[in-house]
Amino acid sequence: MDRSGGRARHSGDLIAILSGRNRARNLHSDVLWDLGFAIVSGQYPEGSILPPDTELLERFRVSRTVLREALKTLAAKGLIEARARIGTRVLPRNRWNLFDSDVLAWHFELGPEVSFLQSLAEVRIGIEIEAAALAAERRTDDQAAGLLATVELMAKAGTPEDFARHDLDFHKTVADASGNPFMASISALVEMALTAAFTISSPVNEPEALTQTVAVHRAIADAISARDAIAAREAMRVAIAEGFARAAGRMEAANS
Repeated sequence: MDRSGGRARHSGDLIAILSGRNRARNLHSDVLWDLGFAIVSGQYPEGSILPPDTELLERFRVSRTVLREALKTLAAKGLIEARARIGTRVLPRNRWNLFDSDVLAWHFELGPEVSFLQSLAEVRIGIEIEAAALAAERRTDDQAAGLLATVELMAKAGTPEDFARHDLDFHKTVADASGNPFMASISALVEMALTAAFTISSPVNEPEALTQTVAVHRAIADAISARDAIAAREAMRVAIAEGFARAAGRMEAANS
């Protein structure tokens, strides 16, 4: 079964690999992936009615139980709603759970728009700059040392995937060092989106950009180590803004 519909950019599988997740390969996950991607990509627009069960059963050649479980999962993610005598309707995008790992993967499999990355950057600014400030006040010595060590790994990364992995580890450590369990939980929720965004914005193949990116992350680590909350907050803001600008520039260049 071609789960990409011929239009995907295959970043969803990359996200799964980088984030340590591996989708179970079974009939349920295949049906779930195909339908979920079709909804996110607009093949089934918001407000439209999905094909009847008989048509979906013929298309996927699965049991009614498998199909119903896939539809229940999509409903739990906020993508669809079943109504008697009407059918299964695709819900408005503002009802979708964008923190769900599959919903995020479908967006990145399609190839996210710049506006999607901007929204992610705005959420990060709202959360991560305060996490950095709290980390400066509450970090342990081991966490401070871990941040500095991760910066060195970022500087030595040889591929965009390696850089993204170290970048993600850095930001997860900052969230943990904040000492706020909500910060850590939110960081885990957006982990897949961050992994994909970090891969898109990776500066590995641009020496000047790599030097700048490593420098700003080192500034975050140094500020947290020095317990300077103001400097940590500002350095984190710069890191997020520069990463978004680099990713947006690459996407616009690719689409031009």
